[in-house]
Amino acid sequence: MTTKPSSGQPSSGKSVLGAGLLAAVACAVCCAGPLLAVLGGIGAASVIGAIWIPALALGGVAAASAAVWVHRRRKRASACQVQPGRVDVGMPARIPSGSGPDHLPQ
Repeated sequence: MTTKPSSGQPSSGKSVLGAGLLAAVACAVCCAGPLLAVLGGIGAASVIGAIWIPALALGGVAAASAAVWVHRRRKRASACQVQPGRVDVGMPARIPSGSGPDHLPQ
């Protein structure tokens, strides 16, 4: 197998420029999809946000009023609670015969 002897001349600028251009095109083709996907997602979110601003405002007002309602309801429920402690229920007693609810004085 014989090899061609090098002539010792530097390569032309056209081949270096062509290789650089080919690398730039390959990079653009490789990165174009993800870049378009990210930018498209941001654009779509912006369009949806612009269209649904009134609905988002209504949702915010509904959430705020629900939070106020729950807070007031919990506050009112805590005001009605009895303090924990012992409660005297007394001893059960037998009702004497003849003094039940049927024999009340009138």
